Amino acid sequence: MWMGGGVAAEDRLNRGQFRTVGRRLLADSREHRRQMVGAGAFVLLAVVCTLAGPLVIRAGIDHGIEPGNGRALNTAVIGYVGLIGLSYLVGRRQFVYVNRAGEGVLRDLRVRVFDRMMSQSMAFFDEQKAGVLVARMSADIESMAEIVQWGLLQFMAASLLVVLALVVLAVLSPVLTLVVLAVFPALIIGSIRFQRQANDAYLAVRERVGLVLASIQEALAGVRVIQAHARQREQTRRFNAANAALYEAHRHSTVISTWYFGLVEFCGVLATALTVGIGGWMVHAGHLSLGTVTAFVLLLASLFEPVQMLSQMYNSLQSAGASLHKLYAIIDRPPEVAESPGAVDLPAEGAIEIAQVAFRYATGSRSALTGVSLRVEPRQRVALVGPTGAGKSTLAKIVARMYDPTEGRVSFGGVDLRHATLDSLRRRIAVVPQEGFLFSGTIRDNVRLARPSATDAEVEAAMVAIGAGDYFAGFDAGLDTEVRERGSRLSAGERQLVSLARAALVDPAVLVLDEATSNLDPGTEAAVEAAMERLMTGRTVIVVAHRLSTVRRADAIAVVDGAALVEYGTHDELVALPGGRYRALADAWTRSQPVLTGE
Repeated sequence: MWMGGGVAAEDRLNRGQFRTVGRRLLADSREHRRQMVGAGAFVLLAVVCTLAGPLVIRAGIDHGIEPGNGRALNTAVIGYVGLIGLSYLVGRRQFVYVNRAGEGVLRDLRVRVFDRMMSQSMAFFDEQKAGVLVARMSADIESMAEIVQWGLLQFMAASLLVVLALVVLAVLSPVLTLVVLAVFPALIIGSIRFQRQANDAYLAVRERVGLVLASIQEALAGVRVIQAHARQREQTRRFNAANAALYEAHRHSTVISTWYFGLVEFCGVLATALTVGIGGWMVHAGHLSLGTVTAFVLLLASLFEPVQMLSQMYNSLQSAGASLHKLYAIIDRPPEVAESPGAVDLPAEGAIEIAQVAFRYATGSRSALTGVSLRVEPRQRVALVGPTGAGKSTLAKIVARMYDPTEGRVSFGGVDLRHATLDSLRRRIAVVPQEGFLFSGTIRDNVRLARPSATDAEVEAAMVAIGAGDYFAGFDAGLDTEVRERGSRLSAGERQLVSLARAALVDPAVLVLDEATSNLDPGTEAAVEAAMERLMTGRTVIVVAHRLSTVRRADAIAVVDGAALVEYGTHDELVALPGGRYRALADAWTRSQPVLTGE
C-alpha cells in the first residue's frame, strides 16, 4: 500500500501553479528526454499487454473450448504465454528507463539547489533556518523521489488503463458497461472524501515525524547535559510522548485508508457480481458469449485498481508539487551579494573607506547601522568596540562584504566593493570568525580550504607563518591528522589556529577579526594570541574587540553605540574624554566587568 505524504493547505498548489512547476520540471529534464520518452513508450506497451490478455482468453474460450477447436485453443494459449513474456520484458525495460530518468532528474535538482544555497549571501541564511534548508534537500527531494521515479509512471499507466479499459468494455458489451458504471457514483464520492481526509491525516504524520526527529536530535546533542543532571528518564518520557503522538497519527491515517480501500474492494466485488449475474443471464439468452463475460470480469480489475491508485497518488502529486515549488523558490532567488556586470579586481593594497553606511537586516525592525563613516589606512589596526547589539559586528561583516549596505558605500583602494570581483575580494579581505569551524578531513585539508590549489609546501608555510608549524608537528600524523566532524578531535584553540592558517594561506591585505581569543582554553590561548599577532603584522586589521588588551594594541578605536559611530581615536585620546562612552567601557574592563560580548 503506497501512502503519499499530505501537504498543508497553505502549501497546496492551485492548478495553475501545479502546471507551471510541472512544465518547468519537464523543461529542466531535457537531458533525460530520451529515457522519459522510452519510459512512456514502454508504459503504453505494458497497458496494451494488460488489456490484451483478457481478449486472448476470450478468443480461447469462444473459438477453442466451446466449439472444441484444439488448434484455436493452442493458439490462444501460446498467444497468452507470449503476452506474459512480453509483459516481463516490457516491465524490465520500463524499470530501467524510469529509474535512469528519475534519478538523473533528482541528481540534477539536488546539485542546482545546493549550488544556489552555497552562492547565497548571509541575509538568506538569516531568514532561513538550517533545519528548514536541510529539509529542502532531504524531505522535499524525497517527497519528489516517489513521483519522479515511479509516481508519474503509475499515474500515466493508471490513467491509460481506466480510459482504455472503459473503451474495451464498452466495445465488448455496452449493457454490462452501464451496469458497472452504476457503482461508480459511490466510488467517486468515496474518493473525494478520501482525498480530503488523507491530506490532513498524512500532514499530521509528517509533522509528528518531524517532532520525533527533533526530540532525538535534541537529546543526542545534549546528552552530556542530560547525563550530568540525571535527566535520562525525563528525556525518555518526552520522547515517549512524541512517539505516542506519531503512533496515533499513523493509526488515524490507517483507519482512513482502511475504509477507502474497503470501499474500492466492495465496489469491485459488487461490479463483478453484477457482471456475472447479468452476464450469465445474457449468455443463457444468447446475447453474449461466455468468453466475452469472462474477459469482461477479468478487465474489471484493470478498471478498479487504477481508480484506487489514482486516488492514492493525488496526495503524493500535491506533495511533490509543493516541494518542487519550494525548491524552485530557492533556485530562483538571486543572491543579495553578487558579482556585478563588469566587475574589476581589487588592487593589491589600499585604504578602506566607509562612507555614510546604513544597514537594516531584512528580519529586523530597526536599523543596525546609521550614517557610519570611517577611513582605515593601509596597515592600520582599528578596533571596533561597543555594547552588545550596538552594530560593531554588523560593520565588520559589511567591510568583508558579507552584506551590502542599505545606503552608502564601502571601498578598498578606491574601488566600491559592490563593483569588485568576488574572487579578488576574498583574496584581499579575509575573515577570521570568533570560533574556527572545521570540516571532516585532515588538518591539511582544512587549511587548504582557503586556496584549494595550494601545495603541501604552501600549507606548511602558512602554518610556519603563524608560528604553529611545530605545534601540529607534535601530532602523530602531523597535518594529516583527521579532525573528525566539526573538528571535534581538536580543542577550541587548535581549531582557531587552523582558521588563522587558512587566512595566512590566502595572504590577504585586510584582516577582519571577531576577536579570535575570546572563547579559548588557557592551554592554547597564548599560542593563538601569538599566531594572531604574526598574522596581523604588516596588514590592515579591523577587529571586533572584546578585551582591553586587544584594544590597547590597536592604532585607533571606533566606538559603535546605538547603530552609530559615536567616538573615534586612540586609547589615550578616548580615555581622556570626560563622560565618554569608551572611557566608561575601559573603566568596566579594568574592574573586570564582562560588559562586552560578541554580537
